[in-house]
Formats: sequence, C-alpha cells, structure tokens
Amino acid sequence: MNKKEKEDKIELIIKKLKEIPFLLYKKLEENEVPYLNFTARTMNNLLEQDSYWVYGEKETKKTCETIGGISQLLKITYTVEFLIDILEKGYTSTLRELYYCSESWDLAKFKTQQESNYLIENLEVYTGIPREQFGIRPEEKGCLVGPIVLEETFKGKKKVVNCIEDVISGYYTIPYNVSRVKVIENNSRFIMAVETGGMFQRLVECQFHLKYKCVLVDLKGQPSRSTREIIKLLSQKKKLPVLLFTDGDPWSYRIFASVAYGAIKSAHLTKRMVSRNAHFIGIKPSDILEYDLSADDLNKRDILALEQELKDRRFQKIPGWAEQINLQLKIKKKSEQQALAKHGLSFVVDKYLPDKLKEIGIRPYKPRT
Repeated sequence: MNKKEKEDKIELIIKKLKEIPFLLYKKLEENEVPYLNFTARTMNNLLEQDSYWVYGEKETKKTCETIGGISQLLKITYTVEFLIDILEKGYTSTLRELYYCSESWDLAKFKTQQESNYLIENLEVYTGIPREQFGIRPEEKGCLVGPIVLEETFKGKKKVVNCIEDVISGYYTIPYNVSRVKVIENNSRFIMAVETGGMFQRLVECQFHLKYKCVLVDLKGQPSRSTREIIKLLSQKKKLPVLLFTDGDPWSYRIFASVAYGAIKSAHLTKRMVSRNAHFIGIKPSDILEYDLSADDLNKRDILALEQELKDRRFQKIPGWAEQINLQLKIKKKSEQQALAKHGLSFVVDKYLPDKLKEIGIRPYKPRT
C-alpha cells in the first residue's frame, strides 16, 4: 500500500467513525431520544455459518432514555473523538493507554479496562473495522520458529526474515498487525501452537521443529489476535494441520476452542483468525492417569467451567470430548504440560508428542535422498 492509498484508507475510517456522533446529533435535531443499536455479543446470538461461529441478528440498544444508557453513549463519543485524534496525527495507542486517557474524561471515564476493551470491540462490530485500523494496537504477544520465510513491512520498509537462520534471539516475534506480514516461503509440514513459554523453549532446545519440520508457536497463554491470525496465515494456503499443545484444564481447552472455532467476544473476526484444521494434542484427563502425572485438585471454578464446556457447541463437535470432560469431573484433577518432566526433560519429545502425532499420521521428517 503506497502513501496515497494509506491516507485514503485512514480518511474512510475517520469518516466511518464520525458517522456515530453525527447519528446521535441528528436524532436530537429531529427531537428523538438518541440511541445506537449494537450487535448482541452473547452465546445465544452465535450462529454457525460455513463451519464458523458468527453473530446473529439480535441487538442491544444504548439509549438516552436511561442514566446508564446516557453514560454509555457519552463514553462512546469520547472514545470516537480519541480514535479520530490519533488517526489524524498518525499515532497509535494501546488498549491500556486508552483506559488511562479516560481518566481526564470526567463523567466519561471508564471504571475498568475491561469496560473500555469491550467498548472498542463494540465499535469494531458496529463499523466493521478491526481495532488495529483504528490505531489501537495490543501489546506484542507471541513468537514462533520454523522453516518459513516472512516479509514484514513497517513504515514503508520491507524486511525479509528466515525464521530459523535469521532469528538471533531464537524466535521471531509476531507483530501486532499481521496484515503487514507476507509469507515468502513455507516449508513446514504442520503448525504446533504451545500454550506455555517453558514448554515452547523445551521444544526449541530439543530442536523439535527441525526433527519434524514444523513451525512452533508460543501462545503465551491465551493467544492474542495477531497470534491466531498468523497461525491461520501460515496454515491456510497449504492446508497444514494446526496442533494445539496445552495444559490439561478447562481454561486450556478454551484456548484450543478459540483457535479452532472462535470466541464469543471476537466472533466478528472469526474468519480472520480461526483455523478449521486445528487438532487438540494437549494433556487430556486420560493422560493424567496413563502417564501418572502430578496433578492439582479441581477447584469450584474449574468444575463449573467443565460443566459449561459439556454444553458448549464448540466442544460437542469433537468425538470423545464429552467422555474426557466427564472423566476429569470424576477424577477431579488437572495437570500441566511441565508435569511430563516427571519422566525426564526429553520425555515430551522422545515419547509423548511422537505418540500423539503418530495417532494422526505424522512421523518425524525424513529428507528425500
């Protein structure tokens, strides 16, 4: 995208944002009570479309008929003004900075960052524009290593990175705006996304990505949008399997679901971020018993989450998942990836993962002679 195209795009985004306060003002001029309708971002408004979760037609109304509604609309107009200001100045900001900037907005001040985050997401849905194009960037989170070559563009300059040979730190840091990344070469056989940094480092040290000729991705817990986007970018064209290697608890299962099916709060971005060819190869309740892993007791929140997952349509699609959850509720235990170290530091690459991969037809890479 050249300079003129970028300027035109920003102008269109600003125009779209300005439509929001103009709509409220127009209703005042017509002696109507100002209001805005937003898509309901709830589980009962999720529909399945071409195997993706998307929002349905249900809406919620923010109206000046109530004090709470007035407060919400006030915060929306202040936020829109903030976004227009940074776009016009060529700045970017973070979700955290937005929250702190509202400290000076008097009655429009956000009570929590969760509130400001949710409002930005509502504006994304309302305008159809992702927050990165508003100039709102998340903190960089996530990294990868593997047999791929990427081209990254930043401020008009292009840089080509071989994600094995050129990564001095041992891995490539995933940028917050994946639209600036282009895949030049992809020689991987599959993508393995790893929940924890400790396990990611273990696999890198044992050269798992070379042994299996794959891309390893460090999710760093709940993966960011950019991490989920780059996983899809790398896997989509060649239809590569995406393997999720996580802990064995209900929150880790939701990490898998967010990559494989999408999440409620970001269903408007599902097609950008969801990898439909995802497989779970993380710690299962049956693994806790089979490998005699160290485990912690489930707490009340864990149990409630597991019971909710039994009703979650995303998990109902996976053969054997209900049996695993019921087993976990029975044994009342959860375990972490690192618990595999009980059998030796290299057990995960020598035994556990090879067995899991063999089950889905993946064996170590053998170069052609």
